[in-house]
Amino acid sequence: MPEFTSHLSKLADELLEAGCIKFGEFTLKSGLISPIYIDLRRIISYPGLLQKIGEAYLPLLKNLKFTRLAGLPYAAIPIATAVSLQGNYPMIYPRKEVKTYGTKAEIEGEFHEGETALVIDDLATTGGSKFEAIDKLTAAGLKVTDVVVLVDRESGAKESLEQAGFHLHAVLTITQLLDHWEKSGKIEKSKIDETRKFLKNS
Repeated sequence: MPEFTSHLSKLADELLEAGCIKFGEFTLKSGLISPIYIDLRRIISYPGLLQKIGEAYLPLLKNLKFTRLAGLPYAAIPIATAVSLQGNYPMIYPRKEVKTYGTKAEIEGEFHEGETALVIDDLATTGGSKFEAIDKLTAAGLKVTDVVVLVDRESGAKESLEQAGFHLHAVLTITQLLDHWEKSGKIEKSKIDETRKFLKNS
C-alpha cells in the first residue's frame, strides 16, 4: 500500500468534491443500508480528476511485471485508458457481453497468448467481479498475477484474491480515506464512526 502523500490527500478530497464518494443513507445491491456510497463512474465527467487518477496508478505499476493493461467494464475502462495514456501501456478489455456478430470477440484489443495482463479496476469489495474477468482473460491464454484498483473497500477482496494466487494493490484504502477526512474535518466525526462501524460489520 503506497504512503498517503499530499498528492493522495488532494486526490481523496477531489473524489469527495466530485460526488464519487458520498455519505448519507444508501441501499446497496445486497439490500443493506450503507452510510457510504462509492460511485467511481462519475469521474468520466471530470477530465482533470481522471488524469490525476491515471497518474496515481503509475507508482504501483512500476514494480509489477506485465505486458498490457486489462481494464474491467464498465467503470474501469476510462481509468485504464487514462493509465494507458499516462504510462504508454497497451490496453485490452474483456467484454461483459460477448458479441454475436463480427469477430465475436470476448476480449477487445490486440494481445498474444502467453502475455501477462494487469487487471485494472475502480473498486475492490469482495473480489467476485475480478474472478469473472480473470477467467475470461486466462481462457484466452493470458496470464494474470496482479489486480490494481483505485479504492480498496477492505471487505475481503484482498484475502479472496490472495487465496487464489493473485495480488491486490490499491491506490487508496477506505481506512486511509476515512482517517484523512476525520483529521481534516471534511466529514463529521459521527458519519466517519458510523461508516467504520458499518464496514467492520458488513
